[in-house]
Amino acid sequence: MSGRKNTGRSSPLVLVLLALGFFFATYNLLTLAISYKASWASDELNAVDANTGVQSTDLKYHVALTATDAPYSQWQSRIMYYWYKKVKDMPGSDMGKFTRILHSGKPDKLMEEIPSFVVDPLPGGLDRGYIVLNRPWAFVQWLEKATIDEEYILMAEPDHIFVNPLPNLAHGSNPAGFPFFYIKPAEHEKILRKFYPEEMGPVTNIDPIGNSPVIITKSLLEDISPVWLNVSLRMKDDPEADKAFGWVLEMYAYAVASALHGVQHTLRKDFMLQPPWDLEVGKKFIIHYTYGCDYSLKGELTYGKIGEWRFDKRSYLSGPPPRNLSLPPPGVPESVVRLVKMVNEATANIPGWDTLTSG
Repeated sequence: MSGRKNTGRSSPLVLVLLALGFFFATYNLLTLAISYKASWASDELNAVDANTGVQSTDLKYHVALTATDAPYSQWQSRIMYYWYKKVKDMPGSDMGKFTRILHSGKPDKLMEEIPSFVVDPLPGGLDRGYIVLNRPWAFVQWLEKATIDEEYILMAEPDHIFVNPLPNLAHGSNPAGFPFFYIKPAEHEKILRKFYPEEMGPVTNIDPIGNSPVIITKSLLEDISPVWLNVSLRMKDDPEADKAFGWVLEMYAYAVASALHGVQHTLRKDFMLQPPWDLEVGKKFIIHYTYGCDYSLKGELTYGKIGEWRFDKRSYLSGPPPRNLSLPPPGVPESVVRLVKMVNEATANIPGWDTLTSG
């Protein structure tokens, strides 16, 4: 199938070098990043092809999500890919091809359904049980070994649903990202100075983002990804940073790695909505269903307490949700209703929804 590739295992030498690099300070890489100047060759929006003299107008981006072969990741990836196919060619969309970057190290049963590229997980349990640490390493491998036709890349996650056609929100060499309210560099300046030295400027240069969703040029992501990997591992190895950043550590690492390259993202609040806190879909582009949605039968939010009606992706860790989930009771925000309807449409139309398992 087009898009299906298996890179195989990394050589023993590569794994040894990686392991050594993860346990020792890799200041050479950071020094390179610090000295790197954000003097990109040109703004791709106005780039002129050297051979034809024609201004480039191709804003297509490649949709890339990192995933595992666990059932929890698989069913979310299937829903995400279903909606990608629905909106890809709609007016206003700049979507190009799609790749699920599978960092389990081996093919799974979705290879024929979803265009996938197999990469290796971190060696020797270096993720320390924090599986998201595999994400930057997956991008490093994919960017090095895959053939990617588009000049832009959208970094996405399995629990994203395209609710409206998504244009290329980046502006040439200026990537676009979603601002997260809980990424607060200014409140962690002491810790971040371990990874973002004072000579680089104020910590407010670090954007309040993670790596996803982000639309960025391929060349720029190739520069940032190794530093993102390095900073992620150094943060995880630093007890103070690990405690402070917790489950969003890898997000802080991407933001720091970008700032080390002098990169500022265009912050787009319309990039994504997150039920139940965002109440309306409107003209936003991605539903991110990371939070549980719990309500009483009167339509009252009971967040933190299991509701009489609920939809929470964590209820389906070992297998997919059933088809035809019950709709929320009257009074529940439109964003939650839309989410459940979109999940139901996908599960009703994906073949073998109830039978596919990991492996």
